[in-house]
Amino acid sequence: MPERPETLPLSGITVVSVEQAVAAPFATRQLADLGARVIKVERPGEGDFARRYDTTVHGESSYFVWLNRSKKSVTLDLKSARGRQVLGRLLADADVFVQNLAPGAAVRMELGADALRERFPSLICCSISGYGTTGPWADRKAYDLLVQCQTGLVSLTGGPDEPARVGISVADIAAGMYAYSGILTALFARATTGVARAVEVSLFEALAEWMHQPAYYTRFGGTQPPRVGTQHATIAPYGAYPCADGKDVLFSIQNEREWAALCERFLRDAGLVDDPRFATASARVAHRGELNAIVAARCAESDSTEVMKVLGETGIANAGVNDIEGFLAHPVLAARGRWRDVRIPGGTEVPALVPPADLAGVTPRMGAVPAVGEHTDAVLSELGYGPADIEALRADRIV
Repeated sequence: MPERPETLPLSGITVVSVEQAVAAPFATRQLADLGARVIKVERPGEGDFARRYDTTVHGESSYFVWLNRSKKSVTLDLKSARGRQVLGRLLADADVFVQNLAPGAAVRMELGADALRERFPSLICCSISGYGTTGPWADRKAYDLLVQCQTGLVSLTGGPDEPARVGISVADIAAGMYAYSGILTALFARATTGVARAVEVSLFEALAEWMHQPAYYTRFGGTQPPRVGTQHATIAPYGAYPCADGKDVLFSIQNEREWAALCERFLRDAGLVDDPRFATASARVAHRGELNAIVAARCAESDSTEVMKVLGETGIANAGVNDIEGFLAHPVLAARGRWRDVRIPGGTEVPALVPPADLAGVTPRMGAVPAVGEHTDAVLSELGYGPADIEALRADRIV
């Protein structure tokens, strides 16, 4: 049986989020998964613009369905004083406030961390920005691909002749993950010290953290890692190779023991173990082309199933190269029960993946994805607004 919301680890925690796009919704959805009451504040009428990124999930956006389950949607016009007054009443009873508004917008609306700290001393404020709220780029808008470019990630991705973006919103996801862990840390600090500390995360600095290894390699090696497609830039052999049936198999050699086993049992040439071109990890990278030719010739002799069988028996980590359909049908996800049905606006149910961090004895909440403003009346009623008050707000397009 699924856990009831009141028994989940974050039950009793209320999060108010003025959020849009990916980074902030990713952070708050994870809080909702663990039982937090997440009130998503959206623009009246249109709502979060990510609702219109596409219409592929029974008319709903694939991004929005992924990022917004288990939340309550309330519409508010925060450009109006009355809308901000309603938000203030929400924040008075909240534990966490999250926002990823455009540069400077939160401060202009008196929703910055400093202003809110004075009004709500126990409120944990989390701001997610493009390049930070201070510094020379504080006023710049930032989207995922812009940040991939600015951190140098795009220069590492793709083949030798052309760079490429990472195929998912990796900067947004990185920022959302750090916001999530930062909020959890701030909640723990408040519980143990009584002090509510603000959290700030930028997309640029989140992805910059992930760029440490190539940054070190470049700073101290004198040149950045090359773009090598599905090959690993600094380890060889480590990449995908075509087999006799036209399918690719990717495998990785991590140490000298595995290299020796590969030579003796898969490549069937023990003399390669001590060949000066390949005897060390650095030598194998320096002579990648020659090594790849040897590996490719061997893989071309057998179909992918046989190649994976022999590599597995040799103790070499390997895998076929899936497309998305292959991922959706992956036996690990099916056997481990990682799919759950989630209701989307309109009542249709779609499969969603269970959050990857399993807590013993805890079943995460997998609640419905809200329609725009679905919970506005209920939440306002909880704040003490009567039916006439709510109707007046709606008539003036405040909600």
